[in-house]
Amino acid sequence: MLFLNFAVLLIAFVALVKGADFFVDGSSALAKIFKIPSVIIGLTVVAFGTSLPELAVSTVAAFDGASEIALSNVVGSNIFNLLVVLGVCAAIHPVPVDGAILKRDFPLSIISSILVFVISSFSSVFCNDFFRLKMNDNAGFVHRTLAIILLLVFVFYIVHLVVETRKNPTKDENDNSLIPLWKTCLFILVGLALIIAGGKGVVYSSQAIARAFGMSETLIGLTIVAIGTSLPELVTSVVAARKGETSLAVGNVVGSNIFNLLFILGVSAAIKPISVNVASVYDMAILVFVTIISWIFSLSKKQIARQEGIVMLLCYVASTVFAILR
Repeated sequence: MLFLNFAVLLIAFVALVKGADFFVDGSSALAKIFKIPSVIIGLTVVAFGTSLPELAVSTVAAFDGASEIALSNVVGSNIFNLLVVLGVCAAIHPVPVDGAILKRDFPLSIISSILVFVISSFSSVFCNDFFRLKMNDNAGFVHRTLAIILLLVFVFYIVHLVVETRKNPTKDENDNSLIPLWKTCLFILVGLALIIAGGKGVVYSSQAIARAFGMSETLIGLTIVAIGTSLPELVTSVVAARKGETSLAVGNVVGSNIFNLLFILGVSAAIKPISVNVASVYDMAILVFVTIISWIFSLSKKQIARQEGIVMLLCYVASTVFAILR
């Protein structure tokens, strides 16, 4: 039975990644048909597409009442994106960071992380009883009010990107090989079907594996599920780094992290308030620290050097060991 659950988990991850690919290809083609600028496609559709696995897993978990997986998936994916995806890319080749990302996107990611951490765990982090609580004890909530705030910030962010793009338009190349409309719609529908099915498979099999090994849902969401749902970001960024297009790696990672925090967590908590246990409070604190450190690394010479990439990878190993040992 355990083998079957691992097989379902693996198949579900493949479905998530392939579904995200189909959805991005279909959405990008549809945007070109309606003559939406490619730069807006990159900032919205592609970033959203690589975050679809997280969205599928977290929303399914929220509907099913598995709030620990819903939250730890987002937090774990963001930590993995920053430390492993950027770390691997920097180890391959120093990663340059665009000035706009340093001034706009990184600070928004930091502020969003702090906002979620402070508000969701305010009731117990700042009281004397916090350190007496056990790891699985409830420490607070990501409630619907916070969810609405996150979604409003997300909408403002997207509107700001679109307005900024229109102020600084770029010429798109003519594309004479547009995919037919029927094929575009088919890609989108098949992609969504695979994403939904994959999301359900990941949640159900992860819960079963966690119970079989006596692991908490928080731990399995932070590690196995988070790594699996971050595969699109990892593949996209590593391929970009190998092709020398390393600047794309940072934009992909930071953009996906903003989507995860503002949109995915916002949607999940709007569906059903997410309870935050003590373990998740520590994880969110680690995410805040990791995001700030990544930003500081990026500020130095506006790039992430190889040595810094190696440090980031070691930090991920350390944070994972800490999560297991606690």
